[in-house]
Amino acid sequence: MTTSQGHEDFDEPDYAEIPRTTRAQVRSMEASPSAGDWNGAGMAHCILATVGRRSRREHKVALPYWFDPVGHRVVVASFAGGPRHPGWFLNLSDRGANPEVKVRTQHRAFWAVACVLEGAEYERIWELLTTDRPFYTDYQSRTPRKLPLVRLIERRPA
Repeated sequence: MTTSQGHEDFDEPDYAEIPRTTRAQVRSMEASPSAGDWNGAGMAHCILATVGRRSRREHKVALPYWFDPVGHRVVVASFAGGPRHPGWFLNLSDRGANPEVKVRTQHRAFWAVACVLEGAEYERIWELLTTDRPFYTDYQSRTPRKLPLVRLIERRPA
């Protein structure tokens, strides 16, 4: 069983403010190795870099991650329960021939394969994740879309 990776209460930004807030968070994380910049609301965060499906430019987003029982990072495309999937998740669905994404954590960067969980594996991980971080259940209650879970399988250093 996965041990608690917990969280602390946090002030949730308005849905419309999330893109601006995450851009500021990425800038802060990239500028500092301080744990205070890489952890928010008691959760470790990473920077996930995807390639824009239209712009073809690199886009970065700060996301809390959770370790599954075998040690892979899992991120949730929750957008705080917003009505549509976040851009980073849409970018993953249109990756073409390159299935890898760049991930940066507080102490290192690596390339990972981003696997969208489905079926029984989704249900199993969702149960474990929401037991540890129940606010995702609240996010799910806000939207008719199913909140995607993405497992980041580390491949090699970046």
